[in-house]
Amino acid sequence: MVRVKGGVHTRRKHKKTLQLAKGFWMTRHKQFKKAEEAVLHAGEYAFVGRKRKKRNFRTLWIVRLNASMRKLGATYKTLATALKAKNIGVDRKILSQIAIDYPKTFEQIVKKIS
Repeated sequence: MVRVKGGVHTRRKHKKTLQLAKGFWMTRHKQFKKAEEAVLHAGEYAFVGRKRKKRNFRTLWIVRLNASMRKLGATYKTLATALKAKNIGVDRKILSQIAIDYPKTFEQIVKKIS
């Protein structure tokens, strides 16, 4: 059987990983083994971070809505319950944006729901 040398493919793989590890500290951006390990961990953290970002924004929107509702003498819980009872599918992001930018409109929305 003929010997196959894989230098080109290996170099391409190494270059790709080292390019992803650019800016990492010490041997993590120079040595392939260390860089590959660092890039894999970075990818895992990035994946988790994207999920956590969504969670954080949802929390922020709920906090904003609760603050706006408390100004009107109610709580977020009553708003959420009323929305669910009336089958209104407005998401928290839009509601919180309305509550911040257009407080009068938000007040009218709350009055219609209640």
